[in-house]
Amino acid sequence: MKKSIAVIGSGFAGLSAACCLARDGHEVTVFEKNDSAGGRARKFEIDGFTFDMGPSWYWMPDVFENFFNQFGKSVGDYYTLERLDPSYRVYFGQNDALDIPANLQKVYELFESIEPGSSEQLKKFLKEAAYKYEVGINELVYKPGKSLSELASLKLAKGVFKLHVFKSIASYIRKYFKHPKLIQLLEFPVLFLGAMPSNTPALYSLMNYADIELGTWYPKGGMHKVIEGMVTLAKELGVKFQFNSPVETIVMNSVKAKGLKVNGEQLNFDYIVGGADYEHIEQTLLPPKFRKYSPKYWDKRDMAPSSLIFYLGLDKKIDHLLHHNLFFDEPFEQHAQQIYETPQWPDKPLFYTCVPSKTDNTVAPEGKENIFILIPVAPNLEDTDIVREAYYDIVMDRMETLTGQNIRDHVIYKRSYAHNDFKADYNAFKGNAYGLANTLRQTANLKPSMHSKVKNLLYTGQLTVPGPGVPPSLISGQVVASEIKKLIK
Repeated sequence: MKKSIAVIGSGFAGLSAACCLARDGHEVTVFEKNDSAGGRARKFEIDGFTFDMGPSWYWMPDVFENFFNQFGKSVGDYYTLERLDPSYRVYFGQNDALDIPANLQKVYELFESIEPGSSEQLKKFLKEAAYKYEVGINELVYKPGKSLSELASLKLAKGVFKLHVFKSIASYIRKYFKHPKLIQLLEFPVLFLGAMPSNTPALYSLMNYADIELGTWYPKGGMHKVIEGMVTLAKELGVKFQFNSPVETIVMNSVKAKGLKVNGEQLNFDYIVGGADYEHIEQTLLPPKFRKYSPKYWDKRDMAPSSLIFYLGLDKKIDHLLHHNLFFDEPFEQHAQQIYETPQWPDKPLFYTCVPSKTDNTVAPEGKENIFILIPVAPNLEDTDIVREAYYDIVMDRMETLTGQNIRDHVIYKRSYAHNDFKADYNAFKGNAYGLANTLRQTANLKPSMHSKVKNLLYTGQLTVPGPGVPPSLISGQVVASEIKKLIK
């Protein structure tokens, strides 16, 4: 039965839902407040530089391939992938850096050179992580999170101890490894999940499997090429797009959503998918009596980090940086505490630098460099130009010291982006960058529900199941489309 469906927001989750719903024969329109698709994965171009505005890591390539396969397509029909080797570089201090190879045998050798005996430990660790990935990514995250009974049908029911749901990833990693560099290397992927490693379930060692075995990839042209591919697919399926079209309100009758008010006009739809910020849609666009959650409920949610980002264009090529670089030359524990436990601007931040022009000559003019610097920070902090400049100086001082070169004097383009921008561009709750934290008390049905009090309004994206990150958002859109399919039947 053909229905008219509106999707609010054109990020990964919204585009994923739109494609699946259009494939099922529905008339789908995507409303986007900005002038281009992608949400946090938008791009901007200036002075010959092309900057990905948000996501820059392409992990879990099977999730992307599985998405396109549903439509008789493959990733290669829309963009070209290159596996990075080395995957990334980690700076622990001056003249102290590790390059993480793409080849698994070389990873074993690297671990062994740092801690004798650790290569065999890593094999055991990755074997368990592979099981978690199989169950977590291929089964658990495709569930709509409506009740705990969903878990009863999973391998989780009989394999809960193998999944280490009730053990922290911090203690789990330390069971296998002793050297601080190896511990830090294995803990870093959970930094963005929304809790200290000591409070994050060891289930998430599945991310180490994604990192070390499945590899780090790059879509030629930039991460926005994935968005462009999804938009092309959506249009092939008949999806319509309205850009520069912020939704002003969800129009209700006594029991259901009638449609949306957009640019002063009421547009009627049978179903609505909220793919923009969940809290904004529910607390701002929806009349109070139809809201499932209270402001107090939202305020008590544990959020994943926000970010302070710098987009830089340099007038020369620089040395000693790869495509992906992690700066772990300051204590991991202290920075994590200042994100999650005592939220404040960090005293000694860890940070990440992406230099896509090392791999791709299309993202910067010839002889120049494109640099993206990201500092994970707590959400809901006071965001001022003075604070941003102070942190710019901190990261530039450390980058110049650790890489042994002048960088600052060669910056010919500079733009910063933080809490205020996330709020302005995406209506992001508390200026979040990554959505809701993946803590044990915010897992599966304990997250804000995909289903609202209004039967024909459902939510998708990083504030509902399965959680933050690009692959989970891609999956979230597929899950919400399947839930609408059940309702229509």
